Amino acid sequence: MPTQTKYRPYFSYNLWSDYEPRFDREAFHCQMQYGFKRARKKEPIIANLLAKDLLAQKIGHLAQQGVYQFHADDKLLNRADGVQLVANLLALEQYQPEIARRVTTILELYYHQPILKGKNILQLERGDEKIPTPLVIKLQRKELNFYVAMDCIYLEPDGTVHILDFKTGKSNFDRRQAYTYLLAAKYLYPDRAIVASFYNLESQERSKYITAAPVQIQGLELHIVKIAQQLANDLERYRNNPSAFANIFPPNPGSQCQYCPVSSICEYKDHDCISTELY
Repeated sequence: MPTQTKYRPYFSYNLWSDYEPRFDREAFHCQMQYGFKRARKKEPIIANLLAKDLLAQKIGHLAQQGVYQFHADDKLLNRADGVQLVANLLALEQYQPEIARRVTTILELYYHQPILKGKNILQLERGDEKIPTPLVIKLQRKELNFYVAMDCIYLEPDGTVHILDFKTGKSNFDRRQAYTYLLAAKYLYPDRAIVASFYNLESQERSKYITAAPVQIQGLELHIVKIAQQLANDLERYRNNPSAFANIFPPNPGSQCQYCPVSSICEYKDHDCISTELY
């Protein structure tokens, strides 16, 4: 008989952002969306909705793939037709015009300002990876599956490990994501100094370097145990009483409904805010 995989509470930046809002976005946070994603994600209709790439997500994935292709063959950055060659590798012609236009612009911007050129790259994601293998970490006497996917990791000349996350569009630089990377790097590179930063491939805006003192990392560890355990408790409550879904994961309808991937089946959605163009 196959060995049964041991269940562990889990944590990721996506879970953190689903579980609680970023500072100053509290009014737009919906626990029910979190519930759909975490408790009901295996239901066929919900799994199908969650699997669909929205325009912004598709652009982000293709942009990451473009950066990867430029560095998989560095000669592309020196060829006059390098942008077109990468666009062909990504088969941009098969996507809707808005996606193809924006990704082509991103490729052109990166071609003229390739911020990773000459870097000592340790890891560069392709942009089409599946769920990463989790780090198994032990915090507060509890084992957790810690899921983290980092766009790029490279070494600075002084040996510092630099974790770089790419953004597109109007995506915010969420420091929680950087702190998640810094915690993961503590386990992956325990003897190295570590920094994290963000870079927007469309606006070409860079964040400042983000670091975390040991006391901040310790506080983060306490917080992620709390989130992981709360999710485990919520899932158990839902399994025991599925009819209490709305009580366990209360809705918060409003303008945020237009960006929710499951709004088309949510009975609590704010009808005034839903744009049919999104679907």
